Order: sequence, then C-alpha cells, then structure tokens
Amino acid sequence: MRDWLSHRVVSSPDEVGLIRAEDGEAWTYADLDRLVSETAGRLAAHGIAEGDRLGVLTPPYVGTVGLVHATMRLGATLVPLGEELTPRELGERVDRVGLDAVVCAESTESNALDAVEDVPVLSVDEPTDATVTAVHDVDPEPVEPAAWTFEDPLCILFTSGTTGAPKPVPLTAGNVYSSAVASAFRLGVDPEDRWLVSLALHHMGGLAPVYRAVLYGSTLVLREGFDPGGTADDIDRYDVTGVSLVPTMLERMLDRRGTLADTLRVVLLGGAPAPEELIERCRDYSVPVYPTYGMTEAASQVATATPSATRDRPDTVGRPVFGTDVVVVDENGDPVDAGETGEIVVDGPTITSGYLGPDAAGEEFGPYGLHTGDVGTLDEDGYLYVFNRLDDRIISGGENVEPGEVSDVLGGHPAVDDVAVVGLEDDEWGERVAALVAVGDRPAAIETTEATDAESGVDAESGVDAESATDAIDEDGPERTGDGGEDEVEVESASEADGDVDTPTGGDAGPAAAGDAGSATADHLDDSLLEFARDRLAGFKIPKTVAYTDELPRTVSGTIDRDAVRERLRETGHDPRGEFGSAGFEPADPEPADPEPADPEPADPEPADRDGVADRDDVGGDDDGADDSELGDDDDGSAGDPGPEP
Repeated sequence: MRDWLSHRVVSSPDEVGLIRAEDGEAWTYADLDRLVSETAGRLAAHGIAEGDRLGVLTPPYVGTVGLVHATMRLGATLVPLGEELTPRELGERVDRVGLDAVVCAESTESNALDAVEDVPVLSVDEPTDATVTAVHDVDPEPVEPAAWTFEDPLCILFTSGTTGAPKPVPLTAGNVYSSAVASAFRLGVDPEDRWLVSLALHHMGGLAPVYRAVLYGSTLVLREGFDPGGTADDIDRYDVTGVSLVPTMLERMLDRRGTLADTLRVVLLGGAPAPEELIERCRDYSVPVYPTYGMTEAASQVATATPSATRDRPDTVGRPVFGTDVVVVDENGDPVDAGETGEIVVDGPTITSGYLGPDAAGEEFGPYGLHTGDVGTLDEDGYLYVFNRLDDRIISGGENVEPGEVSDVLGGHPAVDDVAVVGLEDDEWGERVAALVAVGDRPAAIETTEATDAESGVDAESGVDAESATDAIDEDGPERTGDGGEDEVEVESASEADGDVDTPTGGDAGPAAAGDAGSATADHLDDSLLEFARDRLAGFKIPKTVAYTDELPRTVSGTIDRDAVRERLRETGHDPRGEFGSAGFEPADPEPADPEPADPEPADPEPADRDGVADRDDVGGDDDGADDSELGDDDDGSAGDPGPEP
C-alpha cells in the first residue's frame, strides 16, 4: 500500500479534495497530489527519509495538509506539534520523541528554535534566523512513494499522562485506517460529503478528517481559525455536510446564528461531556448532533451516539463503534454488571500498542485492553455513559490539564510554599483550573517576590515585564483526543477559539477574596504568579481561580484534602486576572455606594448575566434579543485558532 493520496488521485483526480474556507480556493485531488509531490521532493532534498520522525509546527495552512500527506509519501512519521504550547512544553515533547527535523512557519520559528537542540529546523516561510533553512531553498528530488503496512507508525500525537508529563502516542496506519472505517460505518459516507475542519491539526479531532477525506474521496473544508459566526457561515457557504466540534463551540455557534444550515448531516460532538440541554436544543432545531467519546490512543472515536439514540438517552455517548470492544471493570480489573460503574477499558484495531520511551511500561494494558482512566457504565442495551476521570485530571473546554504539571510549575515560584491544583465546575468550559496557594510567612513572601521581580525586570507595581510590557494572558486552549469525547480535544482548544476572554467570571472579588492569607499577598502575588506561569504554561493551563492560604488542608494521613481545597476555593477564590471579576461564583451582595438613598430612586439595573459579567459573545455585539438565526456575513470580528475533532 502506498500513501493514501497516491491511491486517491488515481481513483478520482478531478474531484475536489480541499477547499480553503477563507477565500473559497479549491484544489482537486490532482492539484493536491502535485503540491504533495513537490513538498515531499523538497523534504527529501533536505535529508528527510523513510523512517524519520518529522515534527510539524505550522498553522492550519493548506501547506500543512500538504505536509501531512508528504510525510506519508516519504515513509516518515508525522509528529504534529501545537502552536499554543510554550517552548518548555514543546521541548518536553520533542525530547520524548526524538525528532529528526522540525518544520515551522514564520509565526512559530522562535518557539521552534527555543524548543529544540541539535535538530534541523526548516521553515515553510522565509526564515528570520540564520540557523533556520527555508523548505523552498532546494529543488525537489524525485520521490518514489514509500510502501506502507498496517503496522507502520503513521503519526505520533501527545496526550497527558497520570504523571503529568505528555505521553507520546504512536498510531499506526492500521489504527487510523480502522478508525476511518469504523467512523464511516457509524456516521455514513457520501461521495458528495464536505467536512469542515476548524480544530487544531495537532489534535486527533483536526488530523483525522485530513486522512479520512483522502480515504473516502470526499472534500475537506479547511478553516485557519474558529469563530462562532464565521464557522457557521462557512457551513452554509460551502454546503458542508459534517463538522467536528466541542460543546462550547457548538453552543456559541447556535447563540450567534440560532441554528445551522440544513446541509449538515453530522455534527460530531466530543472533547467534553455534552450538556443535556444542548442535546435537546439541537433536537428542537434539527441539528444532527452525534455525541462521541474517544481518545488519542484510540485514533479518535471509541463510541458515538446517533441522534435517534440520544432521544431517549440524552446523556449517552452511544454504543462502541465497529471493531472496538468496551468493558467496564472494577478496581480489581474484573468486568462489572450492566448498569454498574467502573473504569472504561477499550480494545480493538484502532488502539495504540503502547506509549513511547519511558512511558512504554505497558501497565495501562490489561486482559481486556487499554485502561482509559475514565469512569463510566454500560447499560443493558450496550450504551456507554462516561462520568469523570479516575484521577484528578481537569478537562477544560475539551483540553486535558494535568494538575501535577500546573502544581510543579507554580511551586517553582519563590514565594510559594505549596500549591494544590484542582478543577472547579464551570458552566461554559466544563471545568476551570483552580489553585490554592500556600505562601506561609506572608510578609516574607511579598519581600521575596519583590526581590525576584526586581532581578527579572518585572515591575513591582504591575507585575509586568518592563521590557515586553505583556498585557494579557494568552488564553490558548483546548484535545481531549479523538472525535469528540477524546482524551485530548480534536478541536483546537475551545478556550483559544474566541480570543482572550476565556472562562466566564462574575462578581467583584473584594479584599477578602484572597482567603486567609490576606489581600496584600493576593494583590502582589497575582501579577507575579501569572507572569511566572505565563512563561511556562499554555494559556488554558493557567489557573482562572486562585486563593491564598497559610497551609494546605490535609487529611489525617497527610495527603492533600482535595474536597477541602475545592471548598476553600469556592468560598474565597478570585480571578487573578482582576479585571474579569471573582472567578464565576455568585458574589456577596455589594455594599451600597452611597449610604444615603438617592432621591428620586434610581431605576432598576439591567439584569446581569448569570455569571456576573457580559458573555464574550455579548461584548460589543448585539444584545437586543433580535433573531440572529439567518446565516449571513459574520460581524463579530473575532478570530482564533481553535482546537479539537470531537
């Protein structure tokens, strides 16, 4: 078997294989094959060969799709990397995989250079650094398409492990092929299908449709970013029949446009649990939603529910897809009866054979397959329900956040004695990252922070680097991998999808909001801690709720009492980004600004949103309640690069 595009171009060379949503420019499969042949030839001239591992750190360009197929044509293994990751996070992934080269773009060149050592860096754009080589600087060499077997490693994606470090997950050509077949059996395939991808291509939710379109002979519609109105308009403009989204993305699209175009026959919804209210809303407006559960290790979907299945079971993710076995086991690894809760274990031809490097212990695999770490149940009719994680992993907007990683980073701040990171319920993103920070001796903590700020060039008053004057947290975000309910998000993070304001917050954090450590510590440490975290964590991992304390609550055995931590954060937590309020909790009734009642009495205030601040889609927008269901030009001005295929 050759690369799949080389087979597709023989079968249907004149069919449209790719449309760029921004301007409608289209590529037939013959056009796409010529692009891939040239790209593969140039990569070969730069020394990329069969068996190499090629890191790709580029935006969702048409050229990125070309790189995906060119890597397969060469017989190399694709390692897609996330644009929203910091150099530290990228470096961690690069070290775990052992890349032979990295391809970047102008926008990602700096991060690529900071993340790699002794690895060639190529750019699809004109390089700005002398150590980077332009891909187009050499003439393409002739390339004979490599031969593939189902056992050969096609790509390596990353997901968070229970240790807090990203685990490299190798997926074979057989894994991805089997997933495409199983998905086709569940969702159906039509020769005229057009699948819109607005999720990150380094997540399985964005990458899977790139491979599947070539296998199916259908059309890929590629967006270079997500915004609610624009994505909804693209569905109408290009007669899109399928799209992968996370629940928050779909909710925003419906809020903006009322409903979606009737060309849609599949909305694959994953990356986070779908609220029952959203499922009912889709039914009322004839939006064909397919809730799904998947993970990177399964090359996407594990189970997917059809619209008819959700009519009587709105909270199910459906039956397992073809070829995938799902068993629910107890703490001893033994299967439980139907309706009983336990850990979900999966097996079948889509499942990876194991992790790479030090993560390849094999402990995740048992007699029934891969232990997912997710808690759920199978009912008597074989429908799967997913509840939560066995561990304390946080899933915010479909993106996995490992509390241990965030704790380790925050614990490196000189004023922090200890820290506990947990997830708090959030109406918009499912969960919000929250941190209870122990600062011990408060005056000493402040002095230590001031000294550190002075040495690092951080302004003592604002906490902002005086040189860069960075004034906003990068709210990049979310994969629960897979086709929607996946271990990482197949859309780019919904967090980054809409811009800087990410998690809804509400109320006004008063002086007591900092907890028992006092407001002076909170006022000073917030800026310093955020600046510290911003350089070391992706935006979606940075805590949106923080409280300070003298010491962390612990159980009798000495472990952190996470229930007590959550309660403390609910009671005294505040949003460290200040301008956005008190982290989404109902604030106390404010004191009247004027002790003497005004005469005449002021008019009643406008009712506030339930979270205490304007919704992001309301900011600067139309709030008159008019019907926005008609699809038209998007006027929200938002842009972004979202995340995962659910």
